[in-house]
Amino acid sequence: MAHSSLSRSLVLHMIIILYTVTSSSLSDSEILVQFKDSLVKADALSDWSPSTSPCNGDKENWKGVLCDNGKVWGLKLENMGLKGVIDVETLKELSTLRTISFMKNNFDGSLPNLKKLGALKSIYLSDNNFSGEIPGNAFDGMVSLKKLHLERNRFTGQIPESLGMLPKLTELMLEDNEFRGEIPEFRQDRLKMVNMSNNDLEGPILGSLSKLNVSSFSGNKDLCGHPLESCAASRKLSVGTILVVVVVVVVALAAIVAVFIILRRQGQRPQPEETSLPSQAHKKAASADLDKMEQGGLPDGKRSEQGGKLSFLRDERDKFELADLLRASAEILGSGVFGSTYKAAVMMGSVMVVKRHRKMNNVGKEEFQEHMRRLGRLSHPNLLPLVAYYYRKEEKLLVSDYVDNVTVAVHLHGNHSSGQPSLDWPTRLKIIKGVARGLSYLYNELPSLIVPHGHLKASNVLLDESFNPILTDYGLIPVVNHEHAQDLMIAYKSPEYKQHGRITKKTDVWSLGILILEILTGKFPSNYFRPAGKGDDTDLGSWVISIFQGETTSEVFDKEMGGVKNSEGEMVKLLKIGLSCCESEMEKRLDIKEAVERIEEVRDRDGDEEFYSSYTSEGDMRSSRGLSDDFSLSMNG
Repeated sequence: MAHSSLSRSLVLHMIIILYTVTSSSLSDSEILVQFKDSLVKADALSDWSPSTSPCNGDKENWKGVLCDNGKVWGLKLENMGLKGVIDVETLKELSTLRTISFMKNNFDGSLPNLKKLGALKSIYLSDNNFSGEIPGNAFDGMVSLKKLHLERNRFTGQIPESLGMLPKLTELMLEDNEFRGEIPEFRQDRLKMVNMSNNDLEGPILGSLSKLNVSSFSGNKDLCGHPLESCAASRKLSVGTILVVVVVVVVALAAIVAVFIILRRQGQRPQPEETSLPSQAHKKAASADLDKMEQGGLPDGKRSEQGGKLSFLRDERDKFELADLLRASAEILGSGVFGSTYKAAVMMGSVMVVKRHRKMNNVGKEEFQEHMRRLGRLSHPNLLPLVAYYYRKEEKLLVSDYVDNVTVAVHLHGNHSSGQPSLDWPTRLKIIKGVARGLSYLYNELPSLIVPHGHLKASNVLLDESFNPILTDYGLIPVVNHEHAQDLMIAYKSPEYKQHGRITKKTDVWSLGILILEILTGKFPSNYFRPAGKGDDTDLGSWVISIFQGETTSEVFDKEMGGVKNSEGEMVKLLKIGLSCCESEMEKRLDIKEAVERIEEVRDRDGDEEFYSSYTSEGDMRSSRGLSDDFSLSMNG
């Protein structure tokens, strides 16, 4: 009897082993064809055939497949009209799968059981018809997940609390769904891009999410806490709504009576220069006015030290009043380290950018005005000219022209569903040369400043319609409160400040070097987020050196940088210039003059007919930014 039981046990184990071997022996092509069978209306995948291999080295043979060393590491099945079931049971057999994008299809029903694909780094399921509640533990164990896009579906219920436990999460896009209830606590310090707008969320914003800007939470009327209004203020308003309405009506009627009496006595209407700044109520009443300015609006209530007038720095410019700016149709462009930035359409069709600064309140009026006049005298094709400013002790406004494109940072690292084109090698070289010229001009025109720019980074380099770079946020160190400058400005992230607590004439050159490496590699410089004077020596320059030892290698360059054929020597030359600019030892670092001269010598082609023919095809293959930069990062290590 024991012998019979033992025999049955051995047979059972043999069956299990045989099943496991058989299952694991499926090829990538067989797995993908099986996955295709779970889809409806998969005509776009007609070239998926078991008779061919999906990958040939790093080149894909099948549409929508991304390959690495002959294995499938990504699926990019976007805007194909696909329906049916996303068969995660089959996909989990692809041991090398790291990223999926099924954006802009017709998938519906509940969210697939994604935690069975525990090795994924990026998931893009936006713009489908998924619905229903997501279990709280839906993302348990997905410790590699960096980017999750579920926006523009019909998900309901609470945001899964397991998302707050993912250690590597950097992007979380949940906007335009029907999530409700309170937001779970997120403790990650890596979160950089989060959007929960246009849901039905309520309660306080907790943890690291409180550091985000207002636009991340707009359209949730019952949310409170920083960066929105305080929860205490919110509760007070809800209790006293009727009282507030009564008070507002009474005050409004009293104001109308007062104005009527004044006009009767004076026999004339008040002139514009006699009018004080618009009240907060006035700004909120004008649709899409500059009332979007972070719950506080522009300065209001009191008459400012300048009587509510903008100070213009350029005689050739058409003048407008601060009141015109406040009444202008406006939209928020973003919130940076200094404050919020707004696009405002003022009179005569002029479109301006207004930056609201709250980190300059220790600067005296005369000192501030003199420095603004100095910046107003600057004129260079690669600098965004400062047009006007407004001074108030508590905050300052800087007004510039609007540039109808986006920043270098958006093109390199932005939301890949935004349609921004990839930057090819000639364009990147053009951008770097323009940045170097603008920086050189600042050094020549502002010799008294230790660091003429002080805040040079990809998000402070605008691109016009011809992709010419335009520097912004320059020359502000003298008027920014020192304690804020240390925490916020790039100059204070430099090796010399970390090691010696000081910045020098070569600090901007270090920033230029990091920017060059960022543009060439497509990688984000993590040292931008390191607190002043803290952190280890790991930065973008160290990463480049670790894989680039003076020999030709494609792994260091951004995979989306197409058009690099015949450019190997010049790319490597510029890479070495970038490394020389961001040397941690200042004595070894190039000075600005030498750096600019060497950059100007770089050409967009070097005549080599053979190099990078395969690399070019890879770059072209990934030129569509439908997926995350994780695709290039996973290729780069």
